[in-house]
Amino acid sequence: MKKPQRPTIADLRALKGQRQLSMLRIETLDEAAAAQQAGVDLVSVPPALLGPAFREAAPTLFAFPGLEYGDFVSAEEYLRAAFAAMKAGGDAVYCAASMGIVRRLRDEGIPVCGHTGLIPSQCTWTGGFKAVGKTLETAQLVYRQVKALEEAGAFAAEIEVVPADIAAAISTRTSLLLISMGAGAGGDAQYLFASDVLGANTGHIPRHAKVYRNFAAEHARLQAERVAAFSEFRTDVDSGAYPATQHNVGVAPEVLAQFTQFLDQQP
Repeated sequence: MKKPQRPTIADLRALKGQRQLSMLRIETLDEAAAAQQAGVDLVSVPPALLGPAFREAAPTLFAFPGLEYGDFVSAEEYLRAAFAAMKAGGDAVYCAASMGIVRRLRDEGIPVCGHTGLIPSQCTWTGGFKAVGKTLETAQLVYRQVKALEEAGAFAAEIEVVPADIAAAISTRTSLLLISMGAGAGGDAQYLFASDVLGANTGHIPRHAKVYRNFAAEHARLQAERVAAFSEFRTDVDSGAYPATQHNVGVAPEVLAQFTQFLDQQP
């Protein structure tokens, strides 16, 4: 039986316009294994998660390690980080740096996913954490960013919090795979954070997020159980209930007697 293979860039490009891909931001090996078993197509990961254990948990997931904006400065720094991430099991890198750096990565054959629309690390230019593309000017800005990424050699771009109709119109006019985070179904993939999907996020939940479980309540229940168990342990220690006989290692009476005699003979 042929071993399942991870999709290639060519495979993903061939799917543009054919079906919506699913994508999650994951942070742990447990989440990686769950995404693999659930049949999720793509995952965004912190580079530190990559390695043999990740690929054992998620052998066929297409993984985008993120080269976080601000952690690197020069093209050489981005290149070193990108090569390290690819060597550790990444399939493409996420990069929100300049077009020159995107082009430099692409020149070395590294698949790059850029970012357009609401770019959190650069959102001061578009008015903060809010939708981008609701005016003619900002819709044109998103389109120009997409075309610049295309020209620089990126193969994909996350398009974040852009009006669905604007994103759909752009998607039909670019070769890039557009990964929608809050930008409707007109792109090529739907992207959510696992923490939102699982309901583990106790802070602000974005409008585009959909919560499928309530892990926050389960985490709170487990924390209460931790506190209760630790309190019972402390009480047992205070009262002498722990350790009990069954928790101790025994010794033969004659050995104990001989050892006691030995101690009594010590100066």
